[in-house]
Amino acid sequence: MSIRLVIEKNSHKLCFHKMELAVFPLNGAVLFPGTSLPLNIFENRYIEMINYSLARDRLIGMIQTNEKGMFYEVGCVGKIHSFNETGDGRYLISLQGTKCFKVISELKPIYSFRLVEANILENKKEEYVFSDKEKSIILQKYKDYMKAKKIELNLQEIENIETDQIIKFIAMVSPFKDIDKQALLETEDSFDFFKKLLSILELELAGELLNSTIN
Repeated sequence: MSIRLVIEKNSHKLCFHKMELAVFPLNGAVLFPGTSLPLNIFENRYIEMINYSLARDRLIGMIQTNEKGMFYEVGCVGKIHSFNETGDGRYLISLQGTKCFKVISELKPIYSFRLVEANILENKKEEYVFSDKEKSIILQKYKDYMKAKKIELNLQEIENIETDQIIKFIAMVSPFKDIDKQALLETEDSFDFFKKLLSILELELAGELLNSTIN
């Protein structure tokens, strides 16, 4: 799965407005505001969902489910930025993350896909301005993590972008637990996101060190 960053200043939380939203439950593939996620749509119910979205506002709610199969409370609204229909009936789409949403309730089934009533969340907090030192810390910690996990990824492309975009990129591409990605999605501001991400990376590194010691 490739992920393209979209540099924009969207965030979430605090005030909100309601809307009806088609949702795509997909664990592990967490969309964040200001990022872009490519998807290969091939199941009939989700092809119907894309047709529904294209005929309206092009919006889809990306959301994860817990171990009981229930929606987490918070997901991210994605706008279909581009799409292609393939010869075998699939859709190749690119979703651009806009704002987070909170599920109010799931609506009665009308279609083969699922609809929810959702609050679209808006953030009124000022953006945190990261220092060069903080940027260096998170990049080095991620390099240590990639080395421990044997992940090959060229970071040169992201080293020149802003730190608030780097941390979203790391959160999206890393094989973290679903619950950890969900915790990051539900984090209210960029500095708290930074601290939580740093903590996840440190715990993952400690786990790798423990495994190597045992083995």
